[in-house]
Amino acid sequence: MKHEVDVHVGTRIRHRRWLIGMTQQQLADQVGIKFQQIQKYETGANRVSASRLWDIARALDVPISFFFEGLADGRADAGVDDDILANKEALQLIRAYYAMPEAQRRQIFELARVLSHAA
Repeated sequence: MKHEVDVHVGTRIRHRRWLIGMTQQQLADQVGIKFQQIQKYETGANRVSASRLWDIARALDVPISFFFEGLADGRADAGVDDDILANKEALQLIRAYYAMPEAQRRQIFELARVLSHAA
């Protein structure tokens, strides 16, 4: 039986991997395992060990704490992040945003902030 925390951690791994445009195979290669194991981690079917989570965090360029964000008392909060990152259009927008130079990102961010307040 899947544990809620394992499912949450797996979801965070998948979302981060998608966000940076990495395949399961690429992540598996960087961590030194088979891509099928990444699939099992992402679905929560297999629990990620501490050392493996450390390797995954390094490969995905995030702190370990990233995988536990949104958990309260061992229960996953149904947050906005999960809904937004499941949307392909939002994911494409985020990827395009982070592909821009930082100065352009700041300008786009300010424009979006101003437009959202005007709506």
